[in-house]
Amino acid sequence: MTRRTTSRVLVSQHRRPGADTAPEPGETSLQVGVLGPLSLVVDGRNCTPSAPKPRQLLAFLILNANRLVRADECIAELWGSHPPKTAMSTLQTHVLYIRQILRNASADRSHTLVTRNQGYQLKVAAQASDRLRFEHLAQRGREASVTGSFARSSQLLGEALALWRGPALTDVPSGALSSAHVIELEEARKGVLEWRVEADLQLGRHQDLLDELGTLATQHPTHENIQAQYMLALHRSGMRPQALGVFHRLRCRLRDSFGIEPVPRLRRLYEAIDAEEPALLRLTGCTAT
Repeated sequence: MTRRTTSRVLVSQHRRPGADTAPEPGETSLQVGVLGPLSLVVDGRNCTPSAPKPRQLLAFLILNANRLVRADECIAELWGSHPPKTAMSTLQTHVLYIRQILRNASADRSHTLVTRNQGYQLKVAAQASDRLRFEHLAQRGREASVTGSFARSSQLLGEALALWRGPALTDVPSGALSSAHVIELEEARKGVLEWRVEADLQLGRHQDLLDELGTLATQHPTHENIQAQYMLALHRSGMRPQALGVFHRLRCRLRDSFGIEPVPRLRRLYEAIDAEEPALLRLTGCTAT
């Protein structure tokens, strides 16, 4: 996929430094969710805390699942650069509250909030976290695409995207540390969507993609890879003038907003469409790489 300052898509699937190994995937009655509103569900019962600070702390711990989070990080997340003098004792109270919820909610001891080395670690099995499942499916989907298994790739990436219930943690105030995680998640979601669209283009589903890509192109008017995918889908659907128009509008936006031209790859795609090159009608992977 195109990487550029004006349309950068960061799909980070590697584990962050300091992260411990998550428990092996398995069946669990407990589910935590951050791909949408904050969610803590046990046996179909909503156990999500309602108080603002415990919700914020729980979200932060879930975002850092299976990683040791220092107490000072938690304090910075909850109170910013001017914490109250009672911050440490209040944090401990919130931790105790969350730990009690987990203990009451499930007898599965793979889901525990432990204290060690002046910090906290929320242990969550891979199948219990929508974020961890998303990252796992996204990784497998990209690998399938690289090997040319586009039907499998489309299926896996579609399953990853289906885990999203709305914008990440839309109902929880985010401190500086959580905000970075949320931005990363939303960028990852966008990147996975591009990979899934590419797989569908390879499968000849260009007409089925027109409405979706039209919406995406409107939402991301200077994102070159999305515009390229839209151009290709339009051209393959017999809408060559519309495809050329997408390029002209993008060029104007990039010039007016950033003083730059579209990347060479996109210009070559425009020239190929303009010349009606037969190769474009074959499934040759003309966009994301």
